[in-house]
Amino acid sequence: MAASFSVDLSKAQHPLVLSIDIGSTGTRGGVFDATGRPVTKTRVRVDHAFRTNAKGKSEISPDLILSGVISVIDGVVERLPHDSIAGVCMDTFASSLVGVEGGAAITPCYTHEDTRSTGDIPALRGYVAEGRLQQRTGTRLHTSYVPARLRWLARTQSTAFDAVDQWMSIGEYIYLRLLNVRGAATSTAAWSGMLNRHDATWDAELVASLGLRPGQLAEIRMPDEPFTKIPKKVAKRWPALASAIWFPAIPDGYANHFGSGHADAQTAMVSASVMGALRLLVQGVPASIPGGLWCFRVDRKHCLVGGAISDVGRLVDWLDGVTPAPATGTRNQYLEGPIREVNPIVLPFLTGERATGWREDARAVVADISEKTDAAALYRGAMEGVAMSYRRVVDQVKQVAPDLARVVSGGGITSQLPAWLPILSSVIELPVIPLGMKRSTLRGNAVLALDQLAPDVERAEPELGAVIEPNAKWVGEYRKRFERFGALYDALYLR
Repeated sequence: MAASFSVDLSKAQHPLVLSIDIGSTGTRGGVFDATGRPVTKTRVRVDHAFRTNAKGKSEISPDLILSGVISVIDGVVERLPHDSIAGVCMDTFASSLVGVEGGAAITPCYTHEDTRSTGDIPALRGYVAEGRLQQRTGTRLHTSYVPARLRWLARTQSTAFDAVDQWMSIGEYIYLRLLNVRGAATSTAAWSGMLNRHDATWDAELVASLGLRPGQLAEIRMPDEPFTKIPKKVAKRWPALASAIWFPAIPDGYANHFGSGHADAQTAMVSASVMGALRLLVQGVPASIPGGLWCFRVDRKHCLVGGAISDVGRLVDWLDGVTPAPATGTRNQYLEGPIREVNPIVLPFLTGERATGWREDARAVVADISEKTDAAALYRGAMEGVAMSYRRVVDQVKQVAPDLARVVSGGGITSQLPAWLPILSSVIELPVIPLGMKRSTLRGNAVLALDQLAPDVERAEPELGAVIEPNAKWVGEYRKRFERFGALYDALYLR
């Protein structure tokens, strides 16, 4: 985050917010002032890692996360004045699941990357009509959501499944242990794949089909319903939080959307890190959504519409491992310059596809290789394939929001490979505006809390980079390649 955008504690505008971000690789925390500026020297990070294996496992100890959150809060507030923080907000990796009995976790925290429930999806389709389910919940049946995971647990770990008296997200678990409160943010319920987006309640048909009992899911809380009755032990341990209210934990994708300060009805946010996503905030609840998208209800008046890309940074890591770097410079050079005819067409699905085909069994395919296909061609063809995956999302988002006019891009890959952004712009045929700030998720989380705490304070906006317009010389060729991309996908994966 640029130093010029930060503010010293002595000059920070109150109220102050403590923002906590629980991501895939660690937990971060920091303080933001009422304008949304990060307060200097308040950033703390504690690392963690998911436990994974070749069979699709992706989990982590809930109490390890809890310990990390406590350490982050300790580190952030140790030098802050008594009663200086007005609100605490938290975001977490989305679609997590923890089974709790008697107030303690009796299962690991299963993450959105766990794919062991793949085989349970066909059986679920026998209980619920997926098309109608998507129109109610805004989500499909997929391993990244909770329903298939619950069915897998009931089938493979029935003793633990039956012993659980509460199912919750990792954010809910942290609040249960720290504050002794229960409640799921509307957005967290939406990202689970179990929220009826029209009335913002747990979807009754889906809950019944999964064999859940009354009371196993928490009440749903809107963003304007924070937790205000906080145990005295919290103020005793952290005097800076003595009068703070705590906002329900939300998904990191929701927080990330607001980190730039530039999201509006015509501006989608593109994130490109380990995974990727394109999101657009829409007014109201769309009556119907295209089959390739998700639609998450986030508050009383808005939904986030978009789609997720399974492999972005993961694909870059794979490419870096199989292609040599240029003799001088970096692989970013492979993405510069005009389109080469020898660039292959690549379906970039290393770990399955989410939007728009939702084929969890999809795998990467490299087509149209010739003797002239070198490392540079493979690298660029693959990253063109990533851009085309975003294009598939853009085309369907425009069915809901035809006035979509631009995207703001952020995430580690956009800074690691800046030459990819002109490719993305030309493929999706929209201007792309880079966001230079880091940790925009942490800031977006704080901004959402400040919308409740300080709605009349004008927010400072992070600086954006120069607008990248579609390259008129590339657009026509990329349209042809996108048609080839679609034909190849249809031949392999069209149901």
